[in-house]
Amino acid sequence: MNRPPLLRRFLFGKPLDPFNIASREQIALVAFFAWVGLGADGLSSACYGPAEAFLALGEHKHLGLYLALLTALTVFVIALAYNQVIELFPSGGGGYKVATRLLGPYAGLVSGSALIVDYVLTIAISVASGIDALFSLLPPDIGAMKIPVELGIVGVLALLNLRGMKESIQMLLPIFVGFIVTHAFLIIYGIIDHAERLPELVPATLAETQGLATEYGWMFVAALFLRAYSLGGGTYTGIEAVSNNVQALAEPRVKTGKWTMFYMAVSLSFMAGGIIILYLLWDANDVEGQTLNAVTFTSIIASFGWQSEFANHAFLSLVLALEGGLLFVAANTGFLGGPAVLSNMAADSWMPHQFRHLSNRLVTQNGIVLMAGAAAAILLVTGGDVSMLVVLYSINVFLTFTLSLAGLCRFWFSSRFDPRWRRRLALSGVGFVVCAGILVITIVEKFLEGGWATLVITGLVVAASLLIRMHYAATRAKLQVADELYGEQYFGSVAHAPELDPAAPTAAFMVGSSRGGAMHAMLWVNRLWPEHYKNFIFLSAREVDAQSYGGKDALEALKSRTVQDLRYYVNLCHSNGIAATYYDAYGVDTANEMMQLCERVRAEFPNAVFFTSKLVFDREPWYIRLLHNQVAYEMQRRLQLEGMQMVILPMKV
Repeated sequence: MNRPPLLRRFLFGKPLDPFNIASREQIALVAFFAWVGLGADGLSSACYGPAEAFLALGEHKHLGLYLALLTALTVFVIALAYNQVIELFPSGGGGYKVATRLLGPYAGLVSGSALIVDYVLTIAISVASGIDALFSLLPPDIGAMKIPVELGIVGVLALLNLRGMKESIQMLLPIFVGFIVTHAFLIIYGIIDHAERLPELVPATLAETQGLATEYGWMFVAALFLRAYSLGGGTYTGIEAVSNNVQALAEPRVKTGKWTMFYMAVSLSFMAGGIIILYLLWDANDVEGQTLNAVTFTSIIASFGWQSEFANHAFLSLVLALEGGLLFVAANTGFLGGPAVLSNMAADSWMPHQFRHLSNRLVTQNGIVLMAGAAAAILLVTGGDVSMLVVLYSINVFLTFTLSLAGLCRFWFSSRFDPRWRRRLALSGVGFVVCAGILVITIVEKFLEGGWATLVITGLVVAASLLIRMHYAATRAKLQVADELYGEQYFGSVAHAPELDPAAPTAAFMVGSSRGGAMHAMLWVNRLWPEHYKNFIFLSAREVDAQSYGGKDALEALKSRTVQDLRYYVNLCHSNGIAATYYDAYGVDTANEMMQLCERVRAEFPNAVFFTSKLVFDREPWYIRLLHNQVAYEMQRRLQLEGMQMVILPMKV
């Protein structure tokens, strides 16, 4: 096997064998690691979501008590609803598969496009918020360094994820644990220290609410509260991440996913609700250049009674550094979830098929690179403005939530034979109403402040996906014609197969999944060099991609289909008096696997010439190279460098 360069091996680690059970166990996530890697996105929203909602109340801060309670309740409603997604789609895919299977492919397209943009924004907003938290500790005059630092963080996270999912989580684990411990301590201490205000908090809130309603009316109170509640929608982002990545969890996947969702719901509701209570108890106010959390924690730490100002500042620095660090852990969710959605959409031909490819570390490297590049572009365009990014982020999150919950409502309504249908439909319905309401209010309220931008971006992704699928559908239709044309070949007897002659001229065919392509190559070789080649060798290097790596059964099915195709070609040759055999290989790098098969053929059949078909189009604009692999040209070059001859036979479609 070709060994990777030392630098690549150092940066990304040694290759993993997709057929080795230990490899699967090594990269699968147990509930705790899944909580860290996938739940961090939801938990990190406590760093900015509650603040956005609380500040939207303006002078009417007493409504924050209702906000804290409803925020905690909403987290559990959405989490319980997404537990159903985990049950129904244990192979992952989350919002994309829910909308596709339960509402139709075009609803799935919209949901998937929103998720892709959402995960790009997950990276951008988490990194921007984390840098804001860290820069709250630094002099304001170095603010110009924010963007370069943010871009550097995106690059580091991309590199970690190219090494592997679990590796990136393990490196970020201390930050996650540190955040949980310090923030839980500050919330509990902050509430206990001001416990004398708790008994009067509820009656005071009710009295102020009644007074506000008397002066302005209940419609005003409801509108004010719903606006703040909706603008705090960023608090609930990330809850869907577990259902999108169930395929990455350790067995039993459904049970692991539900435990992960439980950990995330409990931790997020406690953090988000607790932080809003702190805002109320400690009279938090907006301060230029600082996050609302930084202002509140400064007051709490100052109450410790430490005589050393240095100790106060050091502890605050630690808390905010961990807060910023957790946001970087949350950004990692975008590198886990985004490529998974791209892979699922690529399997349905909405996205270029290259997004299904795995690297030798068994990660979807093309998706990771795309996520990093798109997040960097968003940060540059928006200048890392968290308030604008939250708007862009929330709209797409709740678009996906709304479609997913609408799909669940439809599913349970049509499953009335199931004794659970009433309560499941009620739960999904409540979630749908809440999420649809937040979506509409956020779009209306923030349309001119960036809401239009996320709708345009998502619309462009949808349009591009439609064009990509149209191209693949047209190509597939033409290949199907070729498959049907060449599919029914006459078979004679295969009882007395001719023997192979290693010294005789040999034609080695590189074949893929298209029977028409293989038959096209065979017929042209017979036409151009009739009766010259005495041996026909069929080589197939099938790719283990994100879909076929979904489980042991999927890999076995891939092998079975491949061997069945190869035996068809061999039997066809035998029935026509031609000696033939086949070799197959499987891996994440088909070019490397095919190269090894070719070297094996050369060793056994020194007079072999290699052939393959290559799709050609009337017009080949730049995007054709993105939509179709160029393995044929790569193999020709590599074989020629090794002194082996290869002929590419064009197949016009």
